[in-house]
Amino acid sequence: MRVAVLGASAKKERYSHQALLSLIEAGYQVCAVNPALSEIAGLPVYGGLAELPEDIDTVTVYLSPANSSALLEALCALKPRRVIFNPGAENPAMYAALRQAGVQVQEACTLVLLRTGQF
Repeated sequence: MRVAVLGASAKKERYSHQALLSLIEAGYQVCAVNPALSEIAGLPVYGGLAELPEDIDTVTVYLSPANSSALLEALCALKPRRVIFNPGAENPAMYAALRQAGVQVQEACTLVLLRTGQF
């Protein structure tokens, strides 16, 4: 399964960085997305959603609503099976449009989902 980490960070203390490493450890194919970086933990980083492969199953969001709202159209075009909005990244204004595009919306912590076997 291929997972995109939207708002991936190279800073080890950030939850997005921890989630990226945990997803890799769990055996997922991970695509880091951050226009300001070219590499995180040895992985190439995609500059935007439009650059991602077409077979993204899950997008886990680590962006503030102010930053993620502008990405609604690109998220819908990507057509992932689900989008997880992590704590602090919740953006209810996007949920109806994502659901209408056939995307499952989940408010959850990716780290908790992984640690509890619910990912």
